[in-house]
Amino acid sequence: MSEKFARHRQPWKPEELQKLRALSGKGKGLKEIAKALNRTEESTRDAAREHGMTIAKLR
Repeated sequence: MSEKFARHRQPWKPEELQKLRALSGKGKGLKEIAKALNRTEESTRDAAREHGMTIAKLR
């Protein structure tokens, strides 16, 4: 199976959410944040919405 799906449907850890909050606060784009967290863009966007964060437009 591909490495691409190694984290499929894995719950978000507190440290990942903290990093998501920090990167979104710095104005980073969705693609950049998702890559840094090794998550899909969809998962990253959904987690941000769920926790009240906003992410800059795609860059």
